[in-house]
Amino acid sequence: MVTMDTAFRIERLNIFYGEKRALKEVNFNIPAKTVTAVIGPSGCGKSTFIRCLNRMNDLIPVFRLEGKIEYDGMDIYSKEIDVIDIRRQIGMVFQKPNPFPKSIYENVAYGLRIQGIREKKTLDSVVEESLKKAALWDEVKDRLHDSAISLSGGQQQRLCIARALAVEPKVILFDEPCSALDPIATAKIEDLITELKEDYTVVIVTHNMQQAARVSEYTGFFMLGEMVEFDNTQKIFTAPSNKMTEDYITGRFG
Repeated sequence: MVTMDTAFRIERLNIFYGEKRALKEVNFNIPAKTVTAVIGPSGCGKSTFIRCLNRMNDLIPVFRLEGKIEYDGMDIYSKEIDVIDIRRQIGMVFQKPNPFPKSIYENVAYGLRIQGIREKKTLDSVVEESLKKAALWDEVKDRLHDSAISLSGGQQQRLCIARALAVEPKVILFDEPCSALDPIATAKIEDLITELKEDYTVVIVTHNMQQAARVSEYTGFFMLGEMVEFDNTQKIFTAPSNKMTEDYITGRFG
């Protein structure tokens, strides 16, 4: 049996928004350099969970966390942790493409400039490499100084992926990355996710069960704020251990 390295250890995780508990006693490990899908009906806590992994929920005033999330052996909610560094290591791509109102080039270079990198040769190299990794270079190499807003929805989403890759993260989180895209653009993003796992740990929240089955090796099923089942994707979709998982997978609810 192959022993997987662990990227995240989640122990007794409880999330509260004010008095409302959004996640209850979540416990599981996310393997490194694989694609892990998080599925479940709307409002079950999927997005709340994934945003805990790079502390995006910190921006919500009433957010409170109990339990522990360890990334690469570090408790990411300890007071000693540099949140900016965590968000650099753990990149995120959102549901709706959100390019900055700048050129294609400046979108990708943005994170490097924030870090104080100004050398044109370095910026040019990283922009090209990131766009290639995001399978966008061939489509935009002759129009790098055009506005990013001029790109199609699917191209904008791949640009956002390139922007995340430019700062050399180790993990990429995708929160419903294809929900606003057409089938052709969705297929390109899915192909890209499959390639990214060679170098990155990928976690994807998706409402599309076929997508989860296509791109992931592991799947976690959330229901009403609880992790009902976590296992190898093939097992989840063909022989789930929990009746509730089976009912969701087969479309009896959700």
